[in-house]
Amino acid sequence: MNYEDIRQNETIRTYIRMADETLAALGYTEHSFPHVTYVAEKAGYILETLGYPERMVELTKIAGYMHDIGNLVNRVDHSQSGAVMAFRILDNFGFPAEETARIMAAIGNHDEGTGVPVSPMAAALILADKSDVRRSRVRDTKDLSKLDIHDRVNYSVKKAELKINEAHTIIKLKLSVDTHCGSVMDYFEIFLQRMILCRKAAETLGLEFKLLINEQQLM
Repeated sequence: MNYEDIRQNETIRTYIRMADETLAALGYTEHSFPHVTYVAEKAGYILETLGYPERMVELTKIAGYMHDIGNLVNRVDHSQSGAVMAFRILDNFGFPAEETARIMAAIGNHDEGTGVPVSPMAAALILADKSDVRRSRVRDTKDLSKLDIHDRVNYSVKKAELKINEAHTIIKLKLSVDTHCGSVMDYFEIFLQRMILCRKAAETLGLEFKLLINEQQLM
């Protein structure tokens, strides 16, 4: 099976949809198909650009697409719950044990609370997941004055771009932030731990991580 097979699987799509419904009830930003598709394809882009084997790129995209299904169980430790759920799904599909294990390790290590970039797949997943900051992830924008800091920061990001330079030495997250909606300090208040994890993930891939907000380099 490949990434497209996983994307079209109705069981997995149901878990993604219902996990996002759980997060919506808890007041979290969007974690549905736009998010998981972005993460899958951006993680694949990272490893493909760096010349990793085609099958590893494919497995990384699968891990990216499935990485948030554990939110269906609970937001707490959702990366570990998701890894266990992925094991059951992939085992039933007949995935080889080694491929299943690699996907599980990537999913189980993507959260900044407990995650470690234990492999190139995990590192790519971390970078892709943490770079998805955008206005369209905010669910309710009727009254911007009532947004909490997480929604405010996501809403303030007009554009986010994650790219590897031509020399394959730097991976840069470039954000365009509307400071009328949220300040740069707001971003660091809630995302500093994520950015530190991104730096570690980049190092695992032999890259230097750089963060630019409104053309100013901050990391």
